[in-house]
Order: sequence, then structure tokens, then C-alpha cells
Amino acid sequence: MKTDQPGTEVPLAAGIAEEETVPVAKPPKPVSAKKIDELADAALAATKARAAELNITGVGVVAYAQGDSIQEWTSKMAVVGRMTMPPAATNKGTNFLAIAYAKAAQMADTLENSGTAARAPMIGEFTWRGGVIARVKTGYVIVAFSGASADEDVDVSRFGLEVLKAAL
Repeated sequence: MKTDQPGTEVPLAAGIAEEETVPVAKPPKPVSAKKIDELADAALAATKARAAELNITGVGVVAYAQGDSIQEWTSKMAVVGRMTMPPAATNKGTNFLAIAYAKAAQMADTLENSGTAARAPMIGEFTWRGGVIARVKTGYVIVAFSGASADEDVDVSRFGLEVLKAAL
């Protein structure tokens, strides 16, 4: 069977006298920037709501990478109560935004939830748990939270991830 559109079919087998073809599956339609922006807002709202339920503060990050590998992404972040914890006599302070993005960066390379990769961490990675990643029909979604315990960060991140997975 042939169509009028080039590149939409492939031969069934080489050497057949009359060429027979099968339609090639079309890749998923790209997701619009507007839809990604709306979904990122919804995912961040879910993370904020879950953090409020747990009475924790910090920073949430969501990212979407279209395609079969992560070569670029669109991301948003939201401060949930505080972005940093100021230095004190016994510590340097904490930048929760930097930690959330470090978690996301590790997931972009390993395609595994943060802190769970089998390989040793590279410079810039800290193996902190608290971020989750999923393959969706059109690419990858990443959600990371930083500001509480690792288990609480993972819990909050999963709420945002579910919003993205359901829509993509």
C-alpha cells in the first residue's frame, strides 16, 4: 500500500516483485510551550499543596524535555516558603534552589530518580534524594523538591510528577 506522502511508508521485504509498504508510525505531536507552561504551573501547585500538608518549606522545580533523550528542557521553579536557610554559627546555610536543580541535573543524565543512580556521582552531583523522573509519551518529566527530609522531598515531588504524567 502506498500513500502520496513521502517518507510515510517502508518496504515490507526486499526483493518482492511488486513493492508492498507498511505505514510508519508518526512520532508524537510536539507539546506546545503554552501547554508545558500550564502543566508546570499545575505541577508546582500540587507540590506546594503537598508541602503545605506536610508543613514543610523549600523549593520545587519541574522540567520537561521533549524527545528520546534529554538535550534541552523547559523548567519552572517555585519557592514554597523559603529559598534559602541563612548561615548560622554551626553551618554555611543552605540554598534549596541550588539543591533542587542539582537533583534535576543528575536525573537528566542518569534517567533515574535522584540519589538512586548505580554509578558514582560526577563532579556537581551530590546523590541527594528528593527528585523523581518519568518517561512520558512525548519525552521526560522531572520534578525535584528541596527543603525537608529526603523522604518528604520525594513525597512532594511525586505529587507534581503525577500531574505531569497524567497530562503528557
